[in-house]
Amino acid sequence: MPQLLEGQLAVILGIANKWSIAYSIAQAFSREGATLLLTYLGEHQKEAVESLAGEMSVAKIVPCDVTREDDLTALTETLRSLGRPLHAAVHSLAFANREDLTRPFVETGRGGFLLAQEVSAYSLVAVARAVAPAMTAGGSIITLTYGGSTRVVPNYNVMGVAKASLEASVRYLASDLGPAGIRVNALSAGPIKTASARAIKDFSTVLDAVAKRAPLRRNTDPGEVADAAVFLASGLGRGVTGNILFVDSGMQIMGL
Repeated sequence: MPQLLEGQLAVILGIANKWSIAYSIAQAFSREGATLLLTYLGEHQKEAVESLAGEMSVAKIVPCDVTREDDLTALTETLRSLGRPLHAAVHSLAFANREDLTRPFVETGRGGFLLAQEVSAYSLVAVARAVAPAMTAGGSIITLTYGGSTRVVPNYNVMGVAKASLEASVRYLASDLGPAGIRVNALSAGPIKTASARAIKDFSTVLDAVAKRAPLRRNTDPGEVADAAVFLASGLGRGVTGNILFVDSGMQIMGL
């Protein structure tokens, strides 16, 4: 059976550990024949990413802090040095101060609001600008969002606002980059037990509610999100851009 991403080069930003969605996507991309370039944030993550990379087809592992222009410039240069077109980029990055996920949204400070926007939303714009020059044959940029962007989810707070900004950025980037054959989409995953999700107060109650109310009566599996990313990166998704694709057991259709 042919591999859907055979011969492709993909950069994946956001692998933190084996529980992260980005790791599941990296596994799926490698399974489907893609060669990967992985990034890590700081020396504390380098060892973890290197150990996870051993089981995948990885060309290079490089540091990249998306809040630093020097690191983004270095990413562009690294991609250029590989001497081959980039086909896909996965942006799986988000951050908010823990205190802003535990107190009422109205109490969000200016600094915490701007930090969440910079890391969780603006970084997609910065990454797109960094990788687009390497997508000489067109390509696919994929980011991760969540239903808290359009509906109030208890304790998601400032991150929900940042995800709303991220989704708007997807649409504007899709319009800007479409003439170059570059597609930009977001996957809206259901709640998943990742390390970052544990920062959200009472997150287990959200998981319980989804398992009881979603049409499929279960939570989302990371592998399902990864397979959807393969679709968007492959030729099967060639006509899809500017979209939010829900992979959430159908929870987005449910009312109260």
